[in-house]
Amino acid sequence: MTQLACSQCHAALTCNVENINACWCNQLPTILPLDDSTTSCLCKECTLAKINQFLATLYKQSLKEQLTFAKRFKSSSNLIENLDYEMQNGYMVFSRWFFLKRGTCCKNNCKNCPYKR
Repeated sequence: MTQLACSQCHAALTCNVENINACWCNQLPTILPLDDSTTSCLCKECTLAKINQFLATLYKQSLKEQLTFAKRFKSSSNLIENLDYEMQNGYMVFSRWFFLKRGTCCKNNCKNCPYKR
């Protein structure tokens, strides 16, 4: 285990560089593209913020493009707070990302449903 600091907020974090498969970050989907800006570790909160920032740009694309991107994450049954849902007044409110991964509308007029017409 290696002690590091988040490159965004400078919070202390532990990175398991000896066994990267055991690291907490492997619990998150690999949504972010790997590019030259991917050079240092972020804490979970900053990583989720960066993922949601990336998804916000995805949501500006056509629904078809959003669904194509989300399809490869459909098999993930692991729900992640502040990505797939957020808690509001004791209730789980599913995100647009959750509905895109699911790939269909349940016709219950959900708050963040991308399929609304």
